[in-house]
Amino acid sequence: MTPLIDHRLLVNRRHFFRRAGIGTAALSGLLGDQLSRAAAPEHSVAGGLLGLPHLAPKAKRVIYLFQSGAPSQLDLFDYKPQLAERQGTDLPDSIRQGQRLTGMTATQDRFPVAPTRFRFAQHGRGGAWLSELLPHTARVADELCFIKTLHTEAINHDPAITFFQTGAQLAGRPSIGSWLSYGLGSANRDLPAFVVLLSNGTGNPMDQPLYDRLWSSGFLPTTHQGIKFRAGGDPVLFLSNPAGLDPSGRRRMLDDLATLNQIQFAEFGDPEIATRMAQYELAYRMQMSVPELTDVSREPASVFDLYGLEARKPGTFAANCLLARRLAERGVRFIQLFHRGWDQHTKLPTQLPGQCRDTDQPSAALIADLRQRGLLDDTLVVWGGEFGRTVYCQGRLTKDDYGRDHHPRCFTIWLAGGGIRGGMTFGQTDDFGYNVANDPVHVHDLHATMLHCLGIDHTRLTFKFQGRHHRLTDVKGEVVKSILT
Repeated sequence: MTPLIDHRLLVNRRHFFRRAGIGTAALSGLLGDQLSRAAAPEHSVAGGLLGLPHLAPKAKRVIYLFQSGAPSQLDLFDYKPQLAERQGTDLPDSIRQGQRLTGMTATQDRFPVAPTRFRFAQHGRGGAWLSELLPHTARVADELCFIKTLHTEAINHDPAITFFQTGAQLAGRPSIGSWLSYGLGSANRDLPAFVVLLSNGTGNPMDQPLYDRLWSSGFLPTTHQGIKFRAGGDPVLFLSNPAGLDPSGRRRMLDDLATLNQIQFAEFGDPEIATRMAQYELAYRMQMSVPELTDVSREPASVFDLYGLEARKPGTFAANCLLARRLAERGVRFIQLFHRGWDQHTKLPTQLPGQCRDTDQPSAALIADLRQRGLLDDTLVVWGGEFGRTVYCQGRLTKDDYGRDHHPRCFTIWLAGGGIRGGMTFGQTDDFGYNVANDPVHVHDLHATMLHCLGIDHTRLTFKFQGRHHRLTDVKGEVVKSILT
């Protein structure tokens, strides 16, 4: 839909009321949903677009565990035992191939190879190599598909994270959760279609910041933006009634506010007024749904044993993983967890174990919990960061310490459930873990594949803005069919 068409439809709606002699905001409110759908035939009752899904979906929802800062694939997933023999030797120019460098390592005289200090072992029927830092992930290896050859053009955090969320390095495009809200609508009228949860890691607690624009709706209607849940106070800002205002008073205030907004709506036909009214009503319903959602006191002790003790502490990654399962149970379309702290430019051997303690058990618990509740088959879970880390050391390499710079050429993520083949590894990197050896997967390919699992042809989910039909995958992207069930 375009803003021009939006305006024309709303003008038609206004003329309908005037010509029919219906002047009351009350009747408008009663008929609003039906008239909006009648005037905008491309939208379904659930709020999504008619004609979607384009194909039979395997997944109904997504839980995206985004590891902000870029986990080191060489220390967690991409095992290169032969690098031990090259400890401290220079990375050959034939391998680096003139790759552009960040400002952190561009002035280094040498690029010494830094093998991982951590032991690896194979797990599951697919024989996935996993670091000793991920013992819980190892136990669910048969549910996971590891892609070792993801790559991106972005070499710094902000454009790289923005690219993963929106399909573009420059800010301003809709995030993937907003695209899904726009295309598929909501499955629960009392909760947002797109929820965001944040947590801080123990590895590097002063890591790169995260911005609200990462879950923005961009040029899509603002009703599709992500709603950030907080760890303290009201989970959503202004959810509670102000002091001295009871529920009935709140209802009367919203009704009066809706009357005023209807007057503005009839006068100007601005779609954002309609969005505002819808969001006020959603917020009112969330006063009941969100407290029940976030109250985990009735979860059995076995659940906290599964997710770990941190699951009892709001705002931790473990607590957010448990909350993600509860959101999935209630039909929320896109649930995104951002966990900071993975930017190990120095002190990797001491920082990385803390990050893994934060995330290993809860991530594996989420997979196991979804499976035992019958939710994994129609829930797509994604785990990964914005790029990988270099095989060479940033700064001085010592026997006990090393760090790694940003590396966009190849890195590892994993996916599970929702139409993804478990117990497999896709793609291979070279002997240095520096370049893709076979089966490259671009960020646009990942997005295309995620949309495919949800029954969406990525080339057909578009929105016209500034004279161009935009999509999440821009003008690229191929579905990675080899990893699909």
